[in-house]
Amino acid sequence: MSAPSSALRTGRDPYHLGHGPSTGAPEYTGHGGGGPAPKRIVVGYGFWIFILSDVVLFSCFFAAYTVLIHARNGGPGPAIFDLRNTAQETACLLLSSFSCGLASLAVGRRSLLWTEVALAVTGAFGLTFIMLEAHEFAGLVTRGYGPTHSAFLTAFFSLVGCHGAHVTAGLLWLGTMMAQFAAKGFKENIRHRYLCFSLFWHALDIIWIGIFTVVYLIGRITP
Repeated sequence: MSAPSSALRTGRDPYHLGHGPSTGAPEYTGHGGGGPAPKRIVVGYGFWIFILSDVVLFSCFFAAYTVLIHARNGGPGPAIFDLRNTAQETACLLLSSFSCGLASLAVGRRSLLWTEVALAVTGAFGLTFIMLEAHEFAGLVTRGYGPTHSAFLTAFFSLVGCHGAHVTAGLLWLGTMMAQFAAKGFKENIRHRYLCFSLFWHALDIIWIGIFTVVYLIGRITP
């Protein structure tokens, strides 16, 4: 009698197909290799779903702005925007993304000092960005171009304001990460949280590039 036939008669699985017990080989259930996925993978997938949902949200705001750009109620269009102020905002956010990348390198090297320094610099650039954006909004409202003036300005304030709210939430998250690194060090779960934060921060940078291009640059050449 051949070895495979003998193994089948004894209830073993000679080809390790996972359909029966096999001596010396682990049992597998389904395609997961027996057991739940690691927490890092679960958190990663969940956070990517959150990022994609944010992309959908901003896509709707971009679409609304594009449709309403000519609905001005007799008022001005994108010519009222100050490109110098916006250029400063863009520089701050790009530099904050760079310093966030440096913080990631410091986390990889388990250097608490440089991690805290890089995150503090990231927070400073992010806070400057928010202050410049608040100054821009206040200036528009003072000149009578608030969000209720026209559908165009409503779409503008909604899109840019939503991004600013995300940056503000990111700054609160950044402060939490700095406190956790200082209190608990570079534990695995803390590093996973920082990975999610860095993805979130860089995603905001990419979205701002879209806002800067569509709202401020292309908007200035729109009649």
